[in-house]
Amino acid sequence: MARARVLLCAICLLRVAQATIYFQEEFLDGERWRNRWVQSTNDTQFGYFRLSSGKFYGHKEKDKGLQTTQNSRFYAISARFKPFSNKGKTLVIQYTVKHEQKMDCGGGYIKIFPADVDQKNLSGKSPYYIMFGPDICGFDIKKVHVILQFKNQYHSNKKPIRCKVDGFTHLYTLILRPDLTYEVKIDGQTIESGSVEYDWNLTSLKKLEKSPAGSKEKEDKPQDWEKHFLDASASKPSDWNHELDGDWQASMLQKPPYQDDLKPEGIDKNIWLHQKMKNTKYLLEYDLSEFENIGAIGLELWQVRSGTIFDNFLITDDEEYAEKFGKATWGETKGPEKEMDAIQAKEEMKKAREEDEEELLMGKFDGKANNFRRFHRKDEL
Repeated sequence: MARARVLLCAICLLRVAQATIYFQEEFLDGERWRNRWVQSTNDTQFGYFRLSSGKFYGHKEKDKGLQTTQNSRFYAISARFKPFSNKGKTLVIQYTVKHEQKMDCGGGYIKIFPADVDQKNLSGKSPYYIMFGPDICGFDIKKVHVILQFKNQYHSNKKPIRCKVDGFTHLYTLILRPDLTYEVKIDGQTIESGSVEYDWNLTSLKKLEKSPAGSKEKEDKPQDWEKHFLDASASKPSDWNHELDGDWQASMLQKPPYQDDLKPEGIDKNIWLHQKMKNTKYLLEYDLSEFENIGAIGLELWQVRSGTIFDNFLITDDEEYAEKFGKATWGETKGPEKEMDAIQAKEEMKKAREEDEEELLMGKFDGKANNFRRFHRKDEL
């Protein structure tokens, strides 16, 4: 039994050792973070960050992170790392965010940039690969963004993912796998998953190979007709966003209603595609969730009320390592953080009660003093 446990531990350590950690930041070395993170000077009105664990925390040092400090400001800051490609590999992006001020309107998301990003001029116009994390504004917007760049356009996940809206620290994780599946986790729990192809409405972006110039279709030979045709009855979805989703195109249907020498009936030949897909792996060729030159991570966002703390950044190719890292950071301090908040809340309530009682007593005292003064004035008269 003991040997089995030792073997299991050895296997776990080996798997962790095999993980590739592209970037990891916990801000455990004090102000040295300023040597790694570059504040954008693109706009003199950008807000500044400081290192803080906030008003309440689970561990004063471990919970220190980048905190926004000025209200109604844009923020732009980033850190570089050795460039890499996630082609053929899993990509895991993870971090913690704490809206201590209980966000009313502002972003809590991060962006992953190409290695050639201009850090000094980072702004909302800087091209990015991935945008991930919570965004809150009023009663309507309380969502987790998952936006991917594809063919120089930004495409957003069509499934609504609700974010956390309280004032505690939460762990956000995005997993993109080589088989085009994805997973979004909050606090280690899966809240959304599926296919990048379908959940980003990217089926209209299939790579097509045009027929050779001068080629002529033969009219009556079914074998020359393509096996795919446009869905003529399809219409553009009402929520289609041209900037995010690109040009809309009807989806392609397969398996036309004829076999052997039978001609298709009830189908207008003009809707048939006289083009063919280059191969069945067009999605992999298009690299819908693969990026060749990942090299920076950053915060580029707007906040009405400042106070958000960003910490425990991780970019890796290993889901198991990300889970362990999350448990060793956020997992260790989430409980004590809530305990400290509860203690502070009780102290604030006690203080408020004492102040109310003091005001009440002072009011009674002032009332008696006024009566005393009125009584003596009556005697004088």
